[in-house]
This record gives sequence, structure tokens and C-alpha cells, in this order.
Amino acid sequence: MKRLVFLLLAVLCVSLISGCGDKDKEGGKSAEKRKVREGVTGDALVTSSLGDASGLIYNITSDSASHDVAQYIYNGLIKLDKNLSIVPDLAESWEISDDSRSITFKLKDNVKWHDGAPFTAADVEFTYKFMIDNSTPTSYDADFRLVTDFEVIDPLTVKVSYAEPFAPALLSWSMAVLPKHLLEGKEAAKSSLMRSPVGTGPFRFGEWKSGESITLEANDEYFAGRPNLDRIIFRIIPDLNTTFMELLNGSLDIMGLTPTQWVKQTDTALFSNSYDKYTYLAPSYAYIGYNMKNSLFEDKRVRQALTYATPKQEIIDGILFGEGVPAHGPYKPGTMWYNDNVRKYEYSPEKAKELLAEAGWTDSNGDGILDKDGKPFSFTIMTNQGNSVRTKIAETVQQSWQKVGIKIEIRVLEWASFINEYIDKGKFDAVVLGWNIVQDPDPFDVWHSSKCGPKMLNFVCFSNAETDQLIEGGRHSMDPVKRKEYYDRFQEILAEEQPYTFLYVPNALIGLSKRFREVSPAPAGITYNIEDWYVPVKDQKYRLEK
Repeated sequence: MKRLVFLLLAVLCVSLISGCGDKDKEGGKSAEKRKVREGVTGDALVTSSLGDASGLIYNITSDSASHDVAQYIYNGLIKLDKNLSIVPDLAESWEISDDSRSITFKLKDNVKWHDGAPFTAADVEFTYKFMIDNSTPTSYDADFRLVTDFEVIDPLTVKVSYAEPFAPALLSWSMAVLPKHLLEGKEAAKSSLMRSPVGTGPFRFGEWKSGESITLEANDEYFAGRPNLDRIIFRIIPDLNTTFMELLNGSLDIMGLTPTQWVKQTDTALFSNSYDKYTYLAPSYAYIGYNMKNSLFEDKRVRQALTYATPKQEIIDGILFGEGVPAHGPYKPGTMWYNDNVRKYEYSPEKAKELLAEAGWTDSNGDGILDKDGKPFSFTIMTNQGNSVRTKIAETVQQSWQKVGIKIEIRVLEWASFINEYIDKGKFDAVVLGWNIVQDPDPFDVWHSSKCGPKMLNFVCFSNAETDQLIEGGRHSMDPVKRKEYYDRFQEILAEEQPYTFLYVPNALIGLSKRFREVSPAPAGITYNIEDWYVPVKDQKYRLEK
């Protein structure tokens, strides 16, 4: 299931979502219930995660380790198909009013929660109220707060209204619908559903061994038809080199490969006999983010200097082995929302030195480190454990920035600790991280000043009055041409302000066991149709005791 949320990515390898779909005035009827292939149910897909999930209530987590699992447990009212067009999910159909200020959803009948309880409009209403409750620790409330009226028309029909046209309105209802009968009156973050979730999705929760694995099991009663695979197993392996060894020895079935592994370690008969390789430009980007509350980074000339002193092409060629393209902003090159006319920062240590001098940074004592008002230009850059690419990026900029008089220390942290204790609490100087690039161009959650705060996605706390106005304008314009004007100007300001040093958009580099059939990479990625994957009986590796 494809949902439109920004995720902090532990590794920039496997595609989540990409491309651009069109909004429909009226939603088409649902596809017929998919048919399970006779005689080929069974087996498991064994995959991996660098870090353990923080929780499995989709709506209150923002890390990829959690969402990678939870996406198969829940459904939204709508979803994206393989071509990133909007199609029904829990909704049977929808109708948008002529003034684009309301949507009426007709819900599917006979949908069951994993515990057997019926799904109804009451669950959708509960989810809406849950998302706007001030006590709900979610980063995804903004879209739902724009709803001015929520009406349950009957047990299978809801109507949502807005004060003015809201461009991402329909897409926002891809958010997971939660079970009212299990969560009402409960504190979500402390609920048992965080570790033992109940959804309506194609796979149901099986088992969670902390720090080891999470197992999902096929939902025999799934409204769209039982998946062919019996299980999906997520193994927690906090290092990509170890992950690759597990892939080679057959303990894993799929992996987002590192560039080194892709180029140098998979061009063998041993690998090609057992695995297929897939590549495409990923809907994600890597960046260095600067804590705007740190006085070191308050002058944009300093941030510009850091970007000038960052050898992006060297990183792409030397670390990615050419498997990526330079990033200059938060949109994917080649898409309609991407502005190629923004200010770009070609590697120039000389220009970096000029800007730093203009900002008052000089080497007053000749020790090779710039200083200002008696304070040396020194800070710590953090990234997550197990991602050798990010560690190498940090090491590369450490050397490059040293040449212009900036000293940094590198700190590598376990993923959950990195997110929960440092990112969510704003306790960092700078970070090497990555975002997925969502299908709708609305950047509100990551870039609007109101989203700066604990557990918020604008954790660098970028604040700019004009970009706030542009983001708000883009949200409320239904005209794609006008929206592009807003977002083009937004990108121009980001390029000038440099709250991030945008590094690159990588190629997704996927290794997948040849056992699996019906694999068909598309704009939506590679696992969008995982319910259809199957393994011929003769090739099945893992059998459940019946």
C-alpha cells in the first residue's frame, strides 16, 4: 500500500513512491477481488531493516523501519497504483463537489479488522478525530486539521468538507485507518497496538522479537483476496555488509544494495544464478541538515559556504560509483515539480572561504581552524549506524571542510537512539540523512515553520515567512500551473538559504531472489504488488505447519 507521508530513511536504496498521478473528480469502482493462484500459496519473503521499528501504529511513527512493516497491516481510503494514480482502497468510490471543497467517500462493505470486527464509517471518523487530537503524538496532523466538517452519513458513507479548496485533500486520505473499538479512550503511544497491531491489510501481525525480527502473516480474510505468500519476515540487521552476507548465503530474499555491492560484488555467476538485479532512479534524496537553532548556522553565508565546500560529484562518483545524480532541492529531477533553474553550488573551496570571511570567520591564531569572537568553527555531524554510504559521506566532508578551516567530529548512532534521542529532541548540530520524495509536491510537513518542534519533521527548524506563504498557497491552489509557480519560488528560496546541503538522488539498487514470480518494477517501486507475488511449489523454501 502506497501512502503519501515523508519518512526518515535509514538507507537510500529501496524505492517507496515516485512520480506524479492525477486527481480524479470521481473515484473509479474497485478492482475485482484478486484471485489467489491455485496451488502456489506458501513460502515467505525474508527482508531486513537496519533498525528495529519504533512502533506499529502507522499514524504516529515517522521512521522507515516502522512504516516498512506497518504499510502491510493497514489500509487507507485510497492508495496509489503501480503508475501512481489514485485508486480505491477501503473506499469503494468517491465524489468531489463542484467547488472542490468536499469529498464524499462510499466505503467497501464486508471489510473485517484482523480480529474479526467489522470496518465501518465510525472507524474513519475515529481516525480523523485521532489525527487532530492535541494529545496524539503525530507528525501528520496538518492535513486533517483543515477539515471543517466530518459527517457520517451512514455506516458506509462519510463526507469531509474544507473551508477552501485543498490540493492534497484526496491524497491525504491514504493515511491508515485505525480500529475505533481497540483504540478509543486509549493513549496510543502506550497502547498494546504499538507492538501488536490490528489492521485491515493484506498481512496481519504475527510476532515481534525485539532487536531480532518482526513477522507478518497472510490475512486469509483480506477483502481484496488472500496474498499468495504466507509470511513476510523483517530481520533487524544493523549493518549493510552483514546484510549482504546474509543475502549471499540465502538467509535473505531481498535487499537494497550499496553501490559497492552493486558494482563490485554482484557481477558473479554465484549471484546471478540466485538473484535478479533491478535499478531505477529512486524517489529519495540524501542531504546534510543543519540545526538552525545553533548559532554556528544562523548566517546563510555560512550554510552556503558549507555547500560550496562539499564535493557532491566526488561523493556520487567515489562513494556511489556513479549510481545517482546531484540534488539541488527536495524534488526528483525530471518530474514536473522540479525547478532546474535554482542556484547551484559547484564545488569551490575558494568561494567557501570568501563567504566564511564575509561572515566574520577568520583563523586568528593560525591553528588552521576558523574562529569568531573566540569560538572555533567546530561541531559534530551525526548519522545512523550500519549505513556505510552515510559514514563515508561524513568522512568526505570532514576532509573537505577541514580545507576551508572547519573542524568536525563524526558520531554514528544506532537508528532508534538516533531518531528518538537526538532527531526528535533537536539535540544535534548537523546530520547526514535522507528523505523519501512523496507523490504530491506539498512540502508542508518538512518545511513549514509550524512543523518545528519535538518529534516534528522540520527538525532543523527552518523558518522563512515567504516560504510559509508559498507552501500555504500551493496547498490551496487546484491549478497545477499556479502550484508549480509557488513551488518553483519555494525551491529558489531553499537554494538561497541552504538549510540543507542537498547531496544526491540515488539509483535504487535491488537484489531479489529468483524464486519470486509476478515481480514487476513500476513507478511505484518494486513491492507495490507484493500480494500478487508467489513462489512455485517446487521452489518454495519456507513452509508453515498447517
